[in-house]
Amino acid sequence: MTRVLTGIQPSGALHLGNYFGAIKQMKDLQDSSDLFIFIANYHALTSLKDGKALRENTIDCAINFLSLGIDPSKATFYAQSDVKEVLELYWILSGYTPMGLLERAHSYKDKVSKGIAANHSLFSYPVLMAADILLYDAKIVPVGKDQIQHVEMTRDIAIKFNNDFGDILTIPEFKVAEDVQTVPGLDGAKMSKSYGNTIDIFNTEKQLKKTIGKIVTDSTALEDAKDWTTCNVFSLAKLYLDQAGQIELQKRYEKGGEGYGHFKMHLKELIWDYYAEAREKREHYLNNTDEVYDILSDGAKKASKIAKAKMEIIRDAVGIYR
Repeated sequence: MTRVLTGIQPSGALHLGNYFGAIKQMKDLQDSSDLFIFIANYHALTSLKDGKALRENTIDCAINFLSLGIDPSKATFYAQSDVKEVLELYWILSGYTPMGLLERAHSYKDKVSKGIAANHSLFSYPVLMAADILLYDAKIVPVGKDQIQHVEMTRDIAIKFNNDFGDILTIPEFKVAEDVQTVPGLDGAKMSKSYGNTIDIFNTEKQLKKTIGKIVTDSTALEDAKDWTTCNVFSLAKLYLDQAGQIELQKRYEKGGEGYGHFKMHLKELIWDYYAEAREKREHYLNNTDEVYDILSDGAKKASKIAKAKMEIIRDAVGIYR
């Protein structure tokens, strides 16, 4: 099976865009590939300086992903910091990373332009990402379009290393899922924490109802037909409906006699019911965190076995004597 690797930063509460943009694809991949999923807590240090928050976010991230269907019997699921070899490889690869390559990184320039303090970890983020990928001989790296450049940089670094030492590092390919739907937020723009327009997956039912009530709609009168093609509520509802369900909802829009409040209530029920099992699992893991730590430890053992074997080859190549 093809080895696929993906990382996720522990950045707090998950929203609907996170699920349809990444988690749902991970669930599909764990059935068809040798999937490695890691919680990128070293990467999170570039922006999160609160130790208590990072620890809490890391375990909460693990709980959320397990609750939403990541299966540790199918995927290797671990925390980045539990495999220390990644930092050793990060340093070794730094010697094969031209400054100009890092200076051209779009992500670094974008973050600095938005007021994030420039520092070495933010600047060298792509080198650590390269170590994450190359340590496990990953062949495919699923990414959003904004991360394509980082995989291309990984390829450049690996090629430079291999030019000196032979074909030691696997040259990865990026994969962008073209069929991933853009999930609209409360205002119709792409759902994103940076826009403050998200619907969190694990809201209480009361919070969910309140949040959905904020979705922007037009002023069409209750008795009039409504345009489902431009409605943010319909765009979200269709994510949870099969074709027959979508057609039925379209007819309700076209018939008139219902206000947007009715459609928002329908959307609330769809979302609440869809994640019912995930909420039960999450409650279980919240009450049994030792089980979560054990899962991460087991994943780290599997990942470490591969990482240690790879680093023996790399150390021998570069001359680290033992």
